[in-house]
Amino acid sequence: MDELKYQVDLLSAMNEKLRRDEKMLRLICDTSNSAFLYYSYAEDRYQTVANWDHFFPFAVASAHDLNRLYDCVEKQSEIPLREVLFIEKQDLQSQTIQVKMKDKPIYLEVETRIVYDAAGRPTDKIVRFKDVTKQNAQNDELTYLAYYDALTGLYNRNYFVRLVGEFIRKAEEKHTSVAVMFLDFDDFRRVNDGMGIIVGDELVQVFGQFLSGLMDENVVVSHFNSDLYCIGIYDARGARNADTIYKMIKERLRQPFVLSGGQEISITISVGVAEYPEAASNTLELINCAEIVMFKAKNMGKDKVLYYDGMILEEFIKNVTIENKLKDAFFHQNFLMYYQPQFYTATRKLRGVEALIRWKDEKGKMISPSVFIPIAEKSGSIVSIGMWVIEESLRTYAEWKRRYRYPLVMSINISALQYRQQDFVEKLTQMMDSYGVSPEELELEITESVLIGDFQEIMDKLETLRGIGIRISLDDFGTGYSSLSYLKGLPIDTLKIDKSFIDTVITDENTRIITESIIHMVKKLGYETIAEGVETEEQYRYLQEAGCDNIQGYLFGRPMPSEKIEELLADMTA
Repeated sequence: MDELKYQVDLLSAMNEKLRRDEKMLRLICDTSNSAFLYYSYAEDRYQTVANWDHFFPFAVASAHDLNRLYDCVEKQSEIPLREVLFIEKQDLQSQTIQVKMKDKPIYLEVETRIVYDAAGRPTDKIVRFKDVTKQNAQNDELTYLAYYDALTGLYNRNYFVRLVGEFIRKAEEKHTSVAVMFLDFDDFRRVNDGMGIIVGDELVQVFGQFLSGLMDENVVVSHFNSDLYCIGIYDARGARNADTIYKMIKERLRQPFVLSGGQEISITISVGVAEYPEAASNTLELINCAEIVMFKAKNMGKDKVLYYDGMILEEFIKNVTIENKLKDAFFHQNFLMYYQPQFYTATRKLRGVEALIRWKDEKGKMISPSVFIPIAEKSGSIVSIGMWVIEESLRTYAEWKRRYRYPLVMSINISALQYRQQDFVEKLTQMMDSYGVSPEELELEITESVLIGDFQEIMDKLETLRGIGIRISLDDFGTGYSSLSYLKGLPIDTLKIDKSFIDTVITDENTRIITESIIHMVKKLGYETIAEGVETEEQYRYLQEAGCDNIQGYLFGRPMPSEKIEELLADMTA
């Protein structure tokens, strides 16, 4: 009796365990995104479990029902599905395929596994149907991002490099060419700053849509970033050469782009073109050459196309080298200050000096300011260099003032970037106070380029500087867009007549007429005049008779170190 009770209790315990296991397995199946089809070879029996109803509107209880599954998938998925569900196919252990449902936006991964006994006969077959729609969508998105730019739908930079690389490999075999066009909007910042980055992004998109229409099997287009695009052309000849494509783009740019908000925006572009094998031997070098040429096109006035040549690359490398050396020179304070004297025309007495920076590189070679100053302005390092010039000039001036007590004017050139610094006026006045230099002893020289851009802001700063007693001098007058009517609104004290006038003032009657008109009218406006580049006694006498107030040039003094200026001051105070 006890033995029977033991057996009953054991059976009950086993049944309870089976119920728990079955419950656990059902929960696992029901909470998965899969459905299962089971087939027993011994019993010829089918059974479906888990989320079967989510995928199929009927259960599978026979081979007939199995055939109905093929009508539930797209036609291209039918044959692969028959392969894995074919019961008589017994020579595999597992197989996985993917099918698409016919009337639902669902992709199913179908995995089959067959179990064999010790004799190698199949005993059971299980087929799992798993929903992989979301996974596929994620994979598609990752694939898209791997090849395409999210903003424009054009090829992204990495894939473009790969495609152009394939062009180059093919061109090497076929002995033909590959061209790369590097495109950049002109003054795109004005769109972003004036109308907002949303409008800017839409402009980038619509221009990208236009460029996509240029693509074919031999022309690929990429959006690099911001407003930069790149076009790769295989076998760049005939109707699909760079010049033809540029003309198509220019023709489109004759009309403004109309955006969704109703804005009409007209743009111009600068384009650089480089070709394999002339410009470079690999993809990255080719793209780099095209980009360099594009920047050169911008520097030449924008709204144009420029083609690669060796001189452009040589100039670029030279400028980059100088820019890197400039950083090192500033860090190690390798700059020198020279000063060119200015004299009163009537008395030949010293009026003042113009502070001029000089740079001697590590090999002792003097690098002309006309070479490194434009590079410093472009890179932004002119701001730091300019402040060093101001401080060094004020320090030197304070020493001269202490030693010689001669009434001297220190003229210092100020770049447009310096004037645009918010704290420029504050820093300048602090330095003047620190070295004990009075405002009336300082003259700041500007060119017309200072006034381009933030005109009113610069004018306000100039008025502030003049208000505390600092003189303002307009340099290089007559070389740009200067006009006498333009002068009347400027807060200046001195006008410097450019050397180009003085060079021909003796030999050319028209130059004399213009020079005399400038001197006469500037005097009427109450400004002081300085003639630059005076190199002969004849030029000096002419300027004296014409009424020019001051002269500056090699006749009386070249730019010189501070010790030489001290010799002049010693003579003046002897």
